[in-house]
Amino acid sequence: GWIDLVTKFQTGKFLGTNLLNGTQQVIEAREVVAHLMRKCERIATRTENAIAAGSHSISCQPSILNPELKLMSYQMVGLNWLNVMNSQRLSGILADEMGLGKTIQVIAFLAHLKETGQTTPNSPHLIVVPASTLENWCIEFEKWCPTLKVEQYYGSPDDRRWLRHAWIKNGFNDIDVVLTTYSMVGSCYEERKMFRVVNLHYVIFDEAHMLKNMNTQRYENLITINALHRMLLTGTPLQNNLLELMSLLVFVMPDMFSGKTDYLKFLFSKNSKQNLEEAPLFEQEQVQRAKRIMHPFVLRRLKVDVLRDLPTKTTRVVECALEEEQGIKYAELCDRARNENGEQVNSMTIMMDLRRMANHPLTLRYHYQDDTLSQMAELLAVEPTHKEKDPTRVLEDLQWMSDHQLHSMVKSYDCLSGFELGDAVLVRSGKCLQLDEILPGLKAGGHRVLIFSQFVFILDILEDYMRVRDHSFLRLDGSTPVTERQDMIDLYNQDSSIFVFLLSTKAGGIGINLTAADTVIIHDVDFNPYNDKQAEDRCHRMGQTRPVQIMRFVSKDTIEEAIMRIAQEKLHLEKEVTSYKDDEIAENINVAQLLRECLGISEGS
Repeated sequence: GWIDLVTKFQTGKFLGTNLLNGTQQVIEAREVVAHLMRKCERIATRTENAIAAGSHSISCQPSILNPELKLMSYQMVGLNWLNVMNSQRLSGILADEMGLGKTIQVIAFLAHLKETGQTTPNSPHLIVVPASTLENWCIEFEKWCPTLKVEQYYGSPDDRRWLRHAWIKNGFNDIDVVLTTYSMVGSCYEERKMFRVVNLHYVIFDEAHMLKNMNTQRYENLITINALHRMLLTGTPLQNNLLELMSLLVFVMPDMFSGKTDYLKFLFSKNSKQNLEEAPLFEQEQVQRAKRIMHPFVLRRLKVDVLRDLPTKTTRVVECALEEEQGIKYAELCDRARNENGEQVNSMTIMMDLRRMANHPLTLRYHYQDDTLSQMAELLAVEPTHKEKDPTRVLEDLQWMSDHQLHSMVKSYDCLSGFELGDAVLVRSGKCLQLDEILPGLKAGGHRVLIFSQFVFILDILEDYMRVRDHSFLRLDGSTPVTERQDMIDLYNQDSSIFVFLLSTKAGGIGINLTAADTVIIHDVDFNPYNDKQAEDRCHRMGQTRPVQIMRFVSKDTIEEAIMRIAQEKLHLEKEVTSYKDDEIAENINVAQLLRECLGISEGS
């Protein structure tokens, strides 16, 4: 019995109860997940039967949509999938690749619900989006379905308080959709309370990979929103590991996964980083489990499969040799990163310094030595417009700044004239030299360029580079007011004289359309490859008429090569989870294919 087994493990050599308890935990977790998989397979069968019966099929787009605009055939398939999920009282994840028009499919679905009388008075839909896409959602609603009344929940605390009081007192009246942002919906207790108690029909989360961590406060706040159905939109359902995908599934179907999250965390927390066929059996099983659990709740199509007329996209890695002085400084940093025994020191600070130097020497401090800073501190201390009057404290502040930050500050004070860096120093890096080789030819050929960086301090340097090289440009990052972003996007798309758009990977890489450009340069690669993929698909999407080229800058023989390898491993894991081999397709009916057959639509049309 169990007691005898425990006794043997306690008394046996090299054995212990920890091993026994760990084994028991694995067995329990596998049993729970096996039960979940069987339940998911029954749901998948039920959904496929509903599709085959055709009782919920939609053969033409809703009549209240703008008659001048037509849904593409794969978008009609998406509309039908959403409708079948709704009829089966299931929530789901629309995970089409970026650029396939998930926004349009959602608008069409909400129009269908209104047109067929499936909405309830005083029970609107809530759509939660990143701040950078709020204006674009409003534009798409107005363009595709002006019949739907959309109300923004956004603005100052007083504006939002007034709206809350009006809704609580008078109800939502004829409002069909409330559109808000992640920061607005849960920024204070009153807001969280309101969205827990009001009756919502659908709550829809755009860029839902922002919900990939079930341990965050944001996740815990948003999962309490009270709605009849949930829908998640994401072009990147899996970014780093299988547990992130499970987090999305738990969020979209909390009742089904209730009480099982600890088992899911335990079983899916290990990240597979190898080729599936060469991976240990345990990791292969994890991928298969994830596929079977997600199958009924996720619809994902790729551009290569459904947009046969979309211009080609070519991607290449551009190796950038470090500029000579930059290479010497990088080697010095590597030497400093080793302790006396030659072992690597595990330090985020050192890693970040290596990343900085791999991009540009001015991101650290070398040019402005302490004696120069002392002179500058003395001058600033007597400058009337400078707050701090103690030269010692001024010097302490200056010593924390990078060369480029100091250069930018110098330009703000007449008393520091002569301390600024020359143009030659500003453009002296391996990647700037690469831009010197690439950009003139692109400009001469009539191409337009998006340059993405994760770092604001790199965008600051690139801004100076553009001025020195006389390239017209715009810049958008997290500090750009939300109210100005769409105007900047429209200006770039409409004014062909603007050659370059500088964007931060996070703020400029999500949910915006920049098809006026046909070239994307990823200046510095991200550990999370999906941030870069989001960025590159700003111009490779519906509406693009020219072939698109993607260039990923990687500084040769630096930490960036390791970052690139890690990113590629994560991409491989996503490919394994979201794709089926031929024998798997036979066992798992492809829902999108079934819908195409019911609607009489051929693949790729």
